[in-house]
Amino acid sequence: MKKRIFIIAFILLIIDMITKIIVTSNMTVGSSINVISGFFSITYVENTGAAWGIFSNGTVLLGLLSVVFLIVFTKYILDQKLISLFNSINYALIIAGVFGNMIDRFARGFVVDFLNFQIFSYDFPVFNVADIFIVVGIILVAIDYLLVGGKNDSRRG
Repeated sequence: MKKRIFIIAFILLIIDMITKIIVTSNMTVGSSINVISGFFSITYVENTGAAWGIFSNGTVLLGLLSVVFLIVFTKYILDQKLISLFNSINYALIIAGVFGNMIDRFARGFVVDFLNFQIFSYDFPVFNVADIFIVVGIILVAIDYLLVGGKNDSRRG
């Protein structure tokens, strides 16, 4: 049932929004809480672009691209005759992540990022829960496609 994709996405979206509310309510921009010294901190950043500074100040463009993506992706989902439970979860992760960051872009004018990792002295770009949802969802869809050739889902035709 395709409805489960959107129900799962809604629950994940709420989780993303709650984490952002907690950060914005309890921290000031640029402040940081050291969680694991030299590895992980919670650092409040207002991101007007995408990862690694791509499209800096591109909030409107990235927001509009999110809308287009969500429309096309939703049509893709609705055109499927059968969607596996595995891909239902993957699709929900992607929808929730894109939608969560899109809401930030249109409502705040920036995306709230706060997860800050340093890996082998590399200060990874600060990101958020929505970004995790997007990346994990895409990786799992790719794995499914590579392992079973996308046969878990079938197109109408």
